Amino acid sequence: MNMDDSSASYIHMVHHLIEECLIFNMSKEECMEALSKHASIKPVITSTVWNELEKENKEFFEAYTRNRDQRATDMEKRQRIQFRVNAYMREKGNQD
Repeated sequence: MNMDDSSASYIHMVHHLIEECLIFNMSKEECMEALSKHASIKPVITSTVWNELEKENKEFFEAYTRNRDQRATDMEKRQRIQFRVNAYMREKGNQD
């Protein structure tokens, strides 16, 4: 196996690991951190491969980002509602 083959195979592995990050709904930054920590892949490598995937799959990544943003908004709403419910329950408990 020559250097080009091993480089291509390394890039392919990083590509596959990024796809795993996408399944777990990670951001680019979260993926860079996870691959650095768990697979010893330099963040610059992950970032470069991610950017290439984004170029090749523009529509997918636009939808992915929108979906992530919407999930974050939904989670914030749920947290605010839970906070209000907790405050109400504490207040109600103090009145009894």
